[in-house]
Amino acid sequence: MTSPLSDASLDQLFRSARTHNAWTDKPVPAETLQALYDLVKWGPTSANASPARFVFVTTAEGKARLKPALSAGNLDKTLAAPVTVIVAHDLDFGEKLEFLFPHAPGAKAWFAAPEVEQATAFRNGTLQGAYLILAARALGLDAGPMSGFDNAKVDAEFFAGTRIKSNFLVNFGYGDPAGLFPRSPRLPFAEAATIA
Repeated sequence: MTSPLSDASLDQLFRSARTHNAWTDKPVPAETLQALYDLVKWGPTSANASPARFVFVTTAEGKARLKPALSAGNLDKTLAAPVTVIVAHDLDFGEKLEFLFPHAPGAKAWFAAPEVEQATAFRNGTLQGAYLILAARALGLDAGPMSGFDNAKVDAEFFAGTRIKSNFLVNFGYGDPAGLFPRSPRLPFAEAATIA
């Protein structure tokens, strides 16, 4: 990892990538979703805890289950997207640490306090959701991440009887440029960053 990516790659991942609100009807194959996860799983998390859980909603039946939880502003674009991913995190991530972090027996105890467990699951699950967006762009997919839904309804419908909690949604597919808003500005380095 000594060479930077090409400008074309950086454009695809960041500079030219946009948050899409409209979608073509081109489907996303199941193999692409598998490849997507197979990239995401390599992103770093605390103690390799990997608390994110992903539900790839691709069917009409799945979208019907999701629909009651969506805000009005997110309804049409989510129903039209080939894939909507529920990005969630498992508060029981510690149960997998013996497998995921084998060189530190007893690592589960590090996260035993409820506030540490919750913060760790949320923080690292959010990181993995960000990796998901970048991995999708790397595979040639467009992404439309969003809040604007009822987490409690999603959790009751998709995660009942578990300690998995939804965080945010991401629509994936092949975006229709006609649905893009003008590009919004970003803060310059001097307003957002310092070097200490």
